[in-house]
Formats: sequence, structure tokens, C-alpha cells
Amino acid sequence: MPKVALYNVSGSQVGEVELNEAVFGIEPNVHVMHSAVLLQRASLRRGTHKVKGRSEVRGGGRKPWKQKGTGRARQGSIRAPQWKGGGTVFGPTPRSYSFKLPKKVRRLAIKSALSSKVNDNAIIVLDQLTLNAPKTKEFASILSNLKVGRKALIVAPSYDDNVALSARNIPGVKFVAADGINVLDVLSYDQLIITKEAVQKVEEVLA
Repeated sequence: MPKVALYNVSGSQVGEVELNEAVFGIEPNVHVMHSAVLLQRASLRRGTHKVKGRSEVRGGGRKPWKQKGTGRARQGSIRAPQWKGGGTVFGPTPRSYSFKLPKKVRRLAIKSALSSKVNDNAIIVLDQLTLNAPKTKEFASILSNLKVGRKALIVAPSYDDNVALSARNIPGVKFVAADGINVLDVLSYDQLIITKEAVQKVEEVLA
């Protein structure tokens, strides 16, 4: 089973944590992670784009000129696509971009993402993470103690208002609860900072 160092908020190592190999020690499946990222990004699209076709634009109720005898090309409506102000051919219409992946594939994707962080030595496990009040300066000091880079994902066992409010004003830092951890976030941030209790919660669900 993979082992990683356990730190406190002062940046000092206070022990080691043994991670579940079935969650944090598998061979990352790149294709599955890519599919999961596509799924999340597609689900974020609103799909409200819309243009008007020839049946929806205004005007064009009568034939602009007779069919024969004018020497010009035959035309049925001034709202046909080739006319200025005419309808658009095959333009976008409202639609949902979301699609589904099997449950086993989604689970494999998050396991692969977490394992890739362990392989890259980009995971930091904290013994605990609590703040008495929302203090961005205090939270920034914790990140500095841990020598965290520009982009970091913070994972706690449950949603904590003080931690969330302290982290939201720091560029490149995002806070989520353990039940909200997802492939897109894990892969988008350079480092994963997760508490020991949050590790246990993730392992309970995915192991």
C-alpha cells in the first residue's frame, strides 16, 4: 500500500498515512479520465445557443419575382439562406450536451485521478484543517507552511464555512468536501491537499 507523509498546518511532518491501494495505488487509466473530464465539461455547457432558420425569420411571404421570363435565377423567398437577412442553414439550436458514463467507469476515473496525484508526489495529507473564523491571511499562511504551489485543491471531510470563505479569495485555490471530489478538479489543480479524515471518507466510498 502506498504511504505518504502526514503534516500538520504548521508544515511539520507528524507521521505517515497508509493509503488504500485500491483507491490511491492503481495504474491510472488515461482514456477513462479523459472521458470523465469530457462528461463534466459537457455537463457545464448551457446549450442555449439559437439561430433562426428560414421559417423563423421575418418577411419573405411572397415570391420576389415570377418564376420565368425575367432572366434572373428563380427565387421563392427573400428569406432563403442565400439572401441577406435570410435564415441560417443547419445553425445551432438549444440542446443538452450531457451524456452518461457507466458507474464503474466513473469510479475508475476518480481512482485513476487520485492515483496519478500519488504517483506525481502531488498529494499532501493533513492531520486536520480547522479555522476558528474566516481568515484568508491565516489560510494563506497554512499554504505557505506546506509550500503549496500556485494551484491547489483543498479537500475536507465535510463542508466548512470558515475554510471555504478563507480559501475563496486566494487565486488558484479551491475548497471542496470529500463527497464533492471529482475528476475535473483533481486533474485541474497541481496539488491535492486532503485531510486524513477526508481520505478515510473517500476510501469508504471508492474501495
